[in-house]
Amino acid sequence: MQPLVSVMVPVYNGQDYLENCIKSIKEQTYPSIEIVIVNDGSTDETGSVCDELLQKYDNLQVITMNDEGVSAARNAGMRKATGEYLMFADADDRLHPKAVQMLYDALIQTDSDVASCGFFMWTTEEEWQQEAGTESDVTVRSMILQRDEFLEKGILGNDTRCWGKLYKRNLIGEHTYREGLTIGEDMLFLLEILPDMKKMVSIPFKGYGYYQNSQGAMNRKFSPRYMDQIACWELARDRILKMDYSLNAQVTSVLLISIMLTAGKLALLSAKERKQNRKYISVCREKLKMELQIEGAYERLSGGYKLKTQLFAKAPELYLGLYHFRKYFG
Repeated sequence: MQPLVSVMVPVYNGQDYLENCIKSIKEQTYPSIEIVIVNDGSTDETGSVCDELLQKYDNLQVITMNDEGVSAARNAGMRKATGEYLMFADADDRLHPKAVQMLYDALIQTDSDVASCGFFMWTTEEEWQQEAGTESDVTVRSMILQRDEFLEKGILGNDTRCWGKLYKRNLIGEHTYREGLTIGEDMLFLLEILPDMKKMVSIPFKGYGYYQNSQGAMNRKFSPRYMDQIACWELARDRILKMDYSLNAQVTSVLLISIMLTAGKLALLSAKERKQNRKYISVCREKLKMELQIEGAYERLSGGYKLKTQLFAKAPELYLGLYHFRKYFG
């Protein structure tokens, strides 16, 4: 018997996706898996789907919560999980049949605390079937990152996702996701466990299937919750600078990009809606102007982001109007 791997699956109104997600986990080539579904206050038929899955599969548990958010759901899942290793999957995504086995083998072979795999995006069943039948590219070597390297090359290099990773349970210990945030909680969780992590291994195998859901959180129109993206990176910078102050320019450049991504969401609103959300536009602009003063941060931006930040800082309404026009009419 190989050690038990617990896979936590938070779900909110996922009646159309959940069963296929769970099926992809149950069909793993790795033999010892426990699934913990956390139904976080769904108002559709997700609860009925959970009941059917409980009847259909062994070693599956369901927790019911009252719409407390994805971080609270993952925390509840971790408390319930009994595995020696932990994974997270979102309910509209799926796992390649060999994902858990590949991650487990890499983690054991390298004596790492975390193993991370690549991911592929899919929209149609045909795309999923094609990618799920793809084997690993053995010509590309795995990469081992020490703790400090993962901070700089991983978290600050756009690997801020908690999914697609296998964690040793004793690494996570009592660490939890920060509740009350809807965007960026993945990254803060990685920073939370980072001080206790010695090294991680990243394998080229694309084991996680990320569904491009038009109704997903990142595809919805702007709401005040999108400001969490900025708040998370502000919190992250405080933590990172306590570990390595020399990363100030690098982490601030990521914060600048987060501000501009939030501004982009505001730009997609109608002119009337932008007026209604004027205070958030002002917050983004003032934060941007302040962060641009951090030495070296602006210089780390790409040419496109340099132009965007300058225009938004000097003429926010013009920038938002041009962005809106290009998106819908360009």
